[in-house]
Amino acid sequence: MVTLLILCTLGTGPASATETELEVVKSQRLLLLKNGDKVEKTYHIASGFGGKGDKRRLGDHKTPIGVYRIMKMRDSDRFHLFMALNYPNVKDAYWGLKNRLITRAEFDAIVEASKSGRMPPQDTDLGGAIGIHGIGDVNTEKIEIHDAADWTEGCIALTNEEVEELSRFVDVGTKVVINE
Repeated sequence: MVTLLILCTLGTGPASATETELEVVKSQRLLLLKNGDKVEKTYHIASGFGGKGDKRRLGDHKTPIGVYRIMKMRDSDRFHLFMALNYPNVKDAYWGLKNRLITRAEFDAIVEASKSGRMPPQDTDLGGAIGIHGIGDVNTEKIEIHDAADWTEGCIALTNEEVEELSRFVDVGTKVVINE
């Protein structure tokens, strides 16, 4: 029923990546599916267990803050469905270079990937493999943890049903704005 309501609200099918935008509010544990300025649907999320602040390096378990794009969407044995984001982006690379966490060559590779619309390098000290995903194999304990705590290593998690639903309204290129 919810899916039908959303389809009627958004039109006859998924909105294009240029109309649809996702906004994540980490402090409120929300993901907003937006069509222009209008919020079409709100999802409860879990984010990185590293706490407040921007992702700075591999292993800090924080969810990045900034503007990203969905780069790939794929089925996942571990997370049901995984929507990879273009982390690290140019902003993240600039911080990493300035703070000597990455080399100039790594910075240049991230900038070049951004310019050409490719996935940035995922193997720098800034970390990688950040995305929006489900929770994988479902059991009562996982659902309780998801409802109560930020448990990811830096990603944004929804239930499997929610990430499946969301995938029908986004595509490669959809803008994802992540705020504290």
